Amino acid sequence: MTRRRPAGDVRARVARAVEGHRWAAGPTLVSTLASGTAAATTLVIARGIGAAAFGHFTLVLSIALIATVAMLTSLNYVMFQELPRAEPADRPALVTTALFSTLVLGTALFAAGMLAAPLLTAALGVDTRTLAFGLALALSMTVNQLTESFLRGLKRFRLVAALKLAVAVAYLAGSAYCLLVLGIVDAEVYLGALIVTNLVFAVVAVAGFEVAPRSWSPALARSLYRHGAYVTAIATFTAVLFGVDVIFLNHWAGRADVGVYSLYNGFPKRLLGVVFTDGIGLVLLPMLATTAKPALMRRIARLAPSVAGATAVFSFAASLVFFLVMGREYPYSVGLMALSAVGIGAHTVFNLYFVALSMDGVRGAKVFIACLAAGTPAALACQAVCIAWQGLIGGLVAFALSNLILVAVVAAAAGRVYRADGPVAVTPLTEEADR
Repeated sequence: MTRRRPAGDVRARVARAVEGHRWAAGPTLVSTLASGTAAATTLVIARGIGAAAFGHFTLVLSIALIATVAMLTSLNYVMFQELPRAEPADRPALVTTALFSTLVLGTALFAAGMLAAPLLTAALGVDTRTLAFGLALALSMTVNQLTESFLRGLKRFRLVAALKLAVAVAYLAGSAYCLLVLGIVDAEVYLGALIVTNLVFAVVAVAGFEVAPRSWSPALARSLYRHGAYVTAIATFTAVLFGVDVIFLNHWAGRADVGVYSLYNGFPKRLLGVVFTDGIGLVLLPMLATTAKPALMRRIARLAPSVAGATAVFSFAASLVFFLVMGREYPYSVGLMALSAVGIGAHTVFNLYFVALSMDGVRGAKVFIACLAAGTPAALACQAVCIAWQGLIGGLVAFALSNLILVAVVAAAAGRVYRADGPVAVTPLTEEADR
């Protein structure tokens, strides 16, 4: 029988965990503001250039997000773990090896993608120029995310937050000037500006860490890539699962529908990502890490309907606000937003399971990869059929169904793997979760 501690003791331990992260409150607030500014810029661009051009913008971004997985190979997550626990003398070698390896791999993949353009453009249903923009944006996002991970791994949180905010404000100001003063409605101008801002962040970020070219190590590079293999596998699955819908929609519907779909589905999802990653995640992640996993999975299973419902309501309410500022090309539909809200609610539960499993190291990663391998074929088939049949509406339906399929698979697997079939270690949050 497990020993239970008084509820007051549990609350005190949780309060101390939160107190331990208050030092990051300032940088976190600035980082959240930067993410919010970037999201607002997307809205400004969407309204200014119109649905069809914004559909092109979204299509390029979707290609870039998928390509970034291959270029980055999760080395940013490896740096989050390795830099804080490395000896100061070893950190330049880690940074240099990761940076140089990524630059070589990213450049090689860009070149290979352009050489294979005839095949890739036919498969994706885009022209060579669109593919080139997608790969260029992917390379800029790769160096942006990697250099940010260096700064975070070295605990340069204030510098990260300041750089993110400065870049976000510059991109917003530049986009507003191009739209309101110059009247530019070409999506490629704003894609080019996004590429430039990503590169500017990376170049300025170099001042925050030491690069020692002679410390580059092939052996260390192999070790880093092996370390990130599980996360890369997960990222590959999720990038395809939640990126190919835009490609399907571009093929079977059109650029204008892609733009409208992005606004209904992409913006609320991004807003929730900002709230979770830069907000409650700061406190939630340490709590998930210290909770016994069987108790945690039971807790998530019980809370899943409430989490999905609350997220859906939040998404639906937020849509009423930001649709007021959009033009006629983005007509507000209660039915479409309801479909979107259902999908985003299910997607939040899916992400919650992912974060919980990621806190269990290799075992959790293996479970999640197996779930993705099992659920991906059905989810992709659902997306293809629904979008080919009903276009924009089908895309929103498919997003909801795909997430429900994945949640069902992950919940069943987690319930089986983490069932309480033996003694469970006692932690304060375990005791609270079992109540």
